[in-house]
Amino acid sequence: MAELKWDIRAEKKLQEIRTRDDEGNPIIEGYFVVFDGVYNITDGVTESVDRHAFDETIGGDIRILVDHDTRLVLGRTGAGTAELRVDERGVWGKAVINPNDTDAMNAHARVERGDVTQGSFGFDILAEETEYRDDGSVHFTIKQVELYELSVVTFPAYEDTSISARKKQADEIKARTIDAWKEKTLHMLKGEKDA
Repeated sequence: MAELKWDIRAEKKLQEIRTRDDEGNPIIEGYFVVFDGVYNITDGVTESVDRHAFDETIGGDIRILVDHDTRLVLGRTGAGTAELRVDERGVWGKAVINPNDTDAMNAHARVERGDVTQGSFGFDILAEETEYRDDGSVHFTIKQVELYELSVVTFPAYEDTSISARKKQADEIKARTIDAWKEKTLHMLKGEKDA
């Protein structure tokens, strides 16, 4: 199975990124992944993230970035300046902002004003399940990921009404869809009813 880098936006009410102050330290925190979302990636192809997809990766050295830019690090779990946890809603993250870092303080100010309120994440898919539905659509459930980073983003990967394919991953999505179609067709040719 080909690995796929991907980021996602879930329901704004659960994922809104916000600021607060903790004993004089500026903080950016919020839900970067929400588990109950079903995301349309192209006509007839949807994805969701399993609640246990992060079980093996959440303890790694994860960065919190701005717009997936590796030069704009807000915090890092390995340095003790970021914290992550998984709960029934999703993946929550917190970055303790360095007040001496102009870029980080600018990001904090944008979130505080409400100009930037959304989160996203970058990862590779390690395991997924494919469901072939009676209507001809395909649904991928991401079962295990390798998480690299969480990001405060201006534009998330998905808007609530978007049904267009992710442009950066269009070839990978097309390959996954073709592989799913081939597997379903093979099952049908073998006479397997639940294909």
